[in-house]
Amino acid sequence: MHVVAAPDKFRGTASAAAVAAAVESAATAAGWTCDPVPVADGGEGTLAALGGPNRTTMVTGPLGDPVEAPWRLHRGTAVVESALASGLDLVGGADANDAVTASTYGTGELIAQAVELGARRVIVGVGGSATTDGGLGALRALHPVQRLRGIEIVVAADVRTRFVDAAEQFAPQKGASPAEVELLRRRLQRLAQVYEEDHGVDVTAVVGGGAAGGLAGGLAAIGASVVSGFDLVADELDLDERIEGADLVVTGEGFVDRGSFDGKVVGGVAALGAALDVPVLVVAGEVFDGVGDDLDVVSLVGRFGDERARAETVDLVEQVVGESLAARV
Repeated sequence: MHVVAAPDKFRGTASAAAVAAAVESAATAAGWTCDPVPVADGGEGTLAALGGPNRTTMVTGPLGDPVEAPWRLHRGTAVVESALASGLDLVGGADANDAVTASTYGTGELIAQAVELGARRVIVGVGGSATTDGGLGALRALHPVQRLRGIEIVVAADVRTRFVDAAEQFAPQKGASPAEVELLRRRLQRLAQVYEEDHGVDVTAVVGGGAAGGLAGGLAAIGASVVSGFDLVADELDLDERIEGADLVVTGEGFVDRGSFDGKVVGGVAALGAALDVPVLVVAGEVFDGVGDDLDVVSLVGRFGDERARAETVDLVEQVVGESLAARV
């Protein structure tokens, strides 16, 4: 019997790699073979899923402080994460952020460094940013954009939010007051006009252009393609081939709700399992919106309580998966 472990991170409690290792441990104990494949959807953890960092560069953090940002360069392909250069966690969270001035300049610096060191393709994971600057900071760091001629930039987005909608949907999570949200919305509207005038691209029409506070749209203005982060990671990892013929796929993340089925890891893995006729077990920290009604879903909070679910995430994942595997023999 063979199981594929393809989880996302459990934000704040366990990395995707740690969860996949827990599934592998449960499989080994149950006499199953296991292929651990930690995945991501373009948000935090994308760099780790695609091989992990082998470079670091000092860049400008979201509020201007220097940040040592890890990234990857391998065989002409670079992988950078906006969260590691322009991330909300870098400033201490929403309460410590200045949502109006936070800039993606450091992410642009990372892309520029990757190109300077020979990257011909740059994957940009966009998620977890402190910013709603529409990517203006990144484009300033990349000026002149002619240096990107012949370079493929691929934005791995974990949302489908449109460019201007980024203000209302994400800025409050980054510390913006209602008045600041309105200011940021107007600024994104004006920036969209500037991008169309300067680059001939209507970023408001780009699905996912609002990812990372419009960073995805800003990069699209200078020629980047914006794609589903999960689909990109799944393709890079040959996830469909690894799932095909398996007896079970285990996936999961910290919070599973209806949004988990719109470009996120859990929904993507569930769809692959259904297409390949492989059963899927979802282990979640917490489940909302009744999504367990038509899926095999286990909520750690529902089963063990909030305190244990947060403190013993990896051990509880191993226990739940072990019980599930034993029941399938």
